Amino acid sequence: MTIRIVTLGCSKNLVDSEHLLARFRAAGHRVLFDNRSADTDVVIINTCGFILDAKEESLDAIFQFIREKQEGRLRKLFVMGCLTERYREELTAELPEVDGIFGVWDWPGILQATGHRLDDALLTDRLVTTPSHYAYLKISEGCNRSCAFCAIPDIRGKQRSVSLELLMEESRKLVQGGVKELILIAQDLTNYGFDLYRKRALPELLRQLTGIEGLEWIRLHYAYPAGFPEEVIVLMASEEKICNYIDIPIQHINDPLLKSMGRGHTRRMLEDLLRKFRTGVPDIALRTTLLTGFPGETDAAFSELMEFMAAFRFDRVGVFPYSHEDDTPAFKQFADHIPEKVKSERVGKLMELQQEISLELNEAKVGSTYKVLVDRREGSYFIGRTQYDSPEVDNEILIKVDQELKPGHFYQVRITDAEVFDLYGTTEGIIP
Repeated sequence: MTIRIVTLGCSKNLVDSEHLLARFRAAGHRVLFDNRSADTDVVIINTCGFILDAKEESLDAIFQFIREKQEGRLRKLFVMGCLTERYREELTAELPEVDGIFGVWDWPGILQATGHRLDDALLTDRLVTTPSHYAYLKISEGCNRSCAFCAIPDIRGKQRSVSLELLMEESRKLVQGGVKELILIAQDLTNYGFDLYRKRALPELLRQLTGIEGLEWIRLHYAYPAGFPEEVIVLMASEEKICNYIDIPIQHINDPLLKSMGRGHTRRMLEDLLRKFRTGVPDIALRTTLLTGFPGETDAAFSELMEFMAAFRFDRVGVFPYSHEDDTPAFKQFADHIPEKVKSERVGKLMELQQEISLELNEAKVGSTYKVLVDRREGSYFIGRTQYDSPEVDNEILIKVDQELKPGHFYQVRITDAEVFDLYGTTEGIIP
């Protein structure tokens, strides 16, 4: 058969799809991993159901392929993932055209529906759908936190860490397949391993990963501030393979809001941790996520956040308006009283501030030389990244085609110009 998996949402969903693709490929099927319209035997949509926009995107994809099935362009349509885990009964009743609806964890069900069975021998196999030189490594699933705005614990359940042994086996296979950069992901990197080893095992995982020959970069995404294992900061400073980069969402800085959000830390605790990062790894790139428009966010609380952002100057920032999600603690406790227009205006103000900061930080890099991993070629430029930038969400370096560069290879690049979210560079005159 030809089996197409359409993946929506985050990189954690992407890893799930890659594991399924490897199983179908091992069974001898032709596998595809995009959402293009084409004649296909089976389409599996791996949905996202985190916030309203993601739910709408997932539903749009389902309706698109329902139409294609009605036109005779595919035989079977299955839907899985976060949206179906959250609204399985409603979707089953409203979408009779779909041949099977499965939750996040029902891999045996989706495999059985396509004529296969769950084979533990393929547990760590993946078909990498990113460029072959980098891959995401999902080290745990679910979350034990109780953030009031978040539906993940309800969708994905309590945290379940992948053992060190399985992660090392999977990582070695990825590196043997050409991966040079591993991006560690989870709902919460901070608590990795506590359910298995009764201690936070992220430092031990990093130590073991640095021993893999051929692996050059290890990047950390989605680390929760409260309880962060500070040994990681020491490792980052001493281990060349661990990128001087971390994604650590703070959401807000106002203490009353942090409390009502259920974040488990105060502004002072957060500032202490951020200071330790910048002291322990002076050239670290700190990425964060902010949430504005949460119930109770006054003009004064928003101004406090703006003032903090202007003073601290994060390297990378993502900003989202609060979404009043069913069955979350905030949905049950608070009214969504802040108008959408106000939320949008606050998002705009935060992003405008960050654009100013980003431009200043980028302009300071002009004239410096960095180790750059080339991802791809676009027209007359090669597109690459430094250790301070994660794919798809961060800055890129546009390298004029002075010489033929190879995607997946590292080069020394001198920065020649800067924009808000991009840098320009050259390899000309630099000894490889």
